[in-house]
Amino acid sequence: MSSIGSGYDLSASQFSPDGKVFQVEYAQKAVENSGTIVALRGSDGVVLAVEKFIQSKLHETEVQSMTRLFHIEEGIGASVAGLLTDCLMLVEYARDEAADYRESNGVRVPLKVLANRVADYVHAHTLYSAVRPFGVNIILAAVEADVGPQIYMVEPSGVVYGYSGVAAGKAKQTAHTEIEKLALSRTPCEELVKEAARIIHVCHDETKDKAFELEMSWVREGMGYERVARDTLMKADSYGKKALDDTDSDSD
Repeated sequence: MSSIGSGYDLSASQFSPDGKVFQVEYAQKAVENSGTIVALRGSDGVVLAVEKFIQSKLHETEVQSMTRLFHIEEGIGASVAGLLTDCLMLVEYARDEAADYRESNGVRVPLKVLANRVADYVHAHTLYSAVRPFGVNIILAAVEADVGPQIYMVEPSGVVYGYSGVAAGKAKQTAHTEIEKLALSRTPCEELVKEAARIIHVCHDETKDKAFELEMSWVREGMGYERVARDTLMKADSYGKKALDDTDSDSD
């Protein structure tokens, strides 16, 4: 970022001479400082997994305000990486858009439509000096009757893409490498839960990162969005830890 300190990073509405908007890049840095989130699209649904850092041992482990997994609308879930307060605001916007669409049209908002509306809102915050970009990547997931399981991710610039598998946060490159090894389209959610847990454990650096809690939810055909049951979560967590231990043993 060669133009830092020369005034080109003071406003989100200003380009630097080399064509960059530094405040958008800073917002992406905020996302990269967050715990890793993973979304996997399987044969019968989507699995969302989150590496939720434990900021203090004094925090209640079940406080839902600290979660990074959210219910948006019937059959639509989201996971977020980045500044938590920004995340909460963007989640509320997505919920409002979904509710407005249902009120106007009588049906659930298509995921692509919702993702594009959220992306437009995020992009608007990169155009004016009176606001700043959201330091958030938000992943939206649903199962739709005509196209099946779907994943979209909106980035701080307002860019949105559809994915078969995606990650964001501190160790997204490591997570992407692991995701590319999976045969996602042929794997049911029951198996992807274990793979998602394994990827989160592979991404976690015990020497540098804080302790974390694994959070998981899924959107499945005929079941809608829900948190992964605790016993299933614990089994997946144990599988992820064992797979990591086996990998470490092979390395030794």
